[in-house]
Amino acid sequence: MSLVRYEPYSLLTRLNKLFEPELIPSLWGEESNIATSGWMPSVDIKEENDKFVFLADIPGVDPKDIEVTTENGTLTIKGERKVETEEEREGYKRIERSRGSFYRRFSLPDTADTEKINAKSNNGVLEISVPKTDKVKARKIEIKP
Repeated sequence: MSLVRYEPYSLLTRLNKLFEPELIPSLWGEESNIATSGWMPSVDIKEENDKFVFLADIPGVDPKDIEVTTENGTLTIKGERKVETEEEREGYKRIERSRGSFYRRFSLPDTADTEKINAKSNNGVLEISVPKTDKVKARKIEIKP
């Protein structure tokens, strides 16, 4: 008997992938060369007063192998983690770390200023800052007596 990692949302994630236009070009009338693998980097998204911050865990991937783009209100992160080493002993093969291409897309709100997005990588964490536009920042309005 072997242990299997339980991932309660794995089926939902696989179902969501079925509806992405890049994965079903025949339904959407488009050609696509996007290849996905069985892994997606974990991403935290937080909203601050002046920006949105995306933190993606992508250890072992050279920042030169990561592409961050934005188009029509969608932020896309894609890249590839290449195989470094494999261990073989007495016919057994052991590969525990996920590898291959990854592809994540996020819808940006109307308040995002896509012209000023910046990204940096530090210790395997990709940080993408998406500033908010000045005209839509919340402001407190004083009520006069």
